[in-house]
Amino acid sequence: MKTNHLSKTLKQANEHFLAGQYKEALRDYSLALKDYPESKEAYNGAILADMAMGGESAGEALFDYYTILRNEDVESADVIISEILETMDGALDQLSGLFHETIKQRLAYEDGIMYTEFKELVENGNDFNRIFENIMFSTRVIITEKEDFVDFLDNLIDHGYKEMALSYLESALGVYPNDQQLRNLLRRLAKGKSVEN
Repeated sequence: MKTNHLSKTLKQANEHFLAGQYKEALRDYSLALKDYPESKEAYNGAILADMAMGGESAGEALFDYYTILRNEDVESADVIISEILETMDGALDQLSGLFHETIKQRLAYEDGIMYTEFKELVENGNDFNRIFENIMFSTRVIITEKEDFVDFLDNLIDHGYKEMALSYLESALGVYPNDQQLRNLLRRLAKGKSVEN
């Protein structure tokens, strides 16, 4: 037995949404869905209310757009908003993935030392090998600029870490096969000559 009158419940849900009472709107949309699971308006409204509750301004903007569309053509409005929400769901998953990557990168920065800091330590201590080995076993060197990467490889070659330099170079040349600086470093490794700039 259906306990809610659909149009009355949806009207109340929409009023709550417009008043910024997203929790109450979500409750009303959910009640409508319980008795009328096929209701596209209740379904879309519930998703938009949930988005708005989560602080997503897109929820409010889409609700306004949905309201305008429904005034023109109810059926096409339901289809259009459903498609937008499906697309957004995929985009939100991608954004979530990017967010998690950003967190990983931030943690990597916290677990490492920037190359500029590493260079300062070397300049102050004048012993690349000792400083590099201490850092290599306790943390990692984080390089964000190509010039720093080339300088790092140059220092690895200068200080006898040729195998490590070759490993980094092979990876980098896999991504940038025509980079002249990287190719010069590879030639230097092969011939034992200084880098040409």
